[in-house]
Parts: sequence; structure tokens; C-alpha cells
Amino acid sequence: MEAFAQFVPLILIFAIMYLLLIRPQQKKVKEHQAMVAALRRGDEIVTQGGLIGKITKVKDDNEVEVELSQGVKVRVLRPTIAQVRSKTEPAAND
Repeated sequence: MEAFAQFVPLILIFAIMYLLLIRPQQKKVKEHQAMVAALRRGDEIVTQGGLIGKITKVKDDNEVEVELSQGVKVRVLRPTIAQVRSKTEPAAND
């Protein structure tokens, strides 16, 4: 019983670290993955480098084409997209 009592503080420290650090980080990663998966043409995005542009083409699962300025298009990896500034409405199914 005495040996178990010595491990109680370590167990409590791990539980507190899990609740305050690990769990919120996992939630943030899941939210980012969902945001990146929902990208579509016309969305205005911000990259991690601070570039603002509009998605012109969704190339594949890992890449999109972004227009930064009139006639200036770059390929961007999806995980490097930090934020979606404005979403486009999904096309209506006729």
C-alpha cells in the first residue's frame, strides 16, 4: 500500500498534463484537419507564411492552387493553410 501511495503524485501530474496540454492539442489538430478537408474552389485562405489568396483549383488530396494576385498562381500544400477567411457556398444540385 505504501508503494502505491508514492506513485499517486506522479499519476496526478500525468492526468493534469493530459487535461491541460495533450487533449486540447489533439482537438486543435482534428479541427485543422477538418478545415483543410473542407476546402473548395473560391475559398479565401491564409497560409502559415502569411500569404492571402483565393483557391482557384483543388489539385489532389494534398495540394491546392491559390491565386495571390491577378494572374499570380501558386501551388500550396494543404497542411500549410492556417486559416480560411471566407467560405464559398456549395453549388446547388439542380
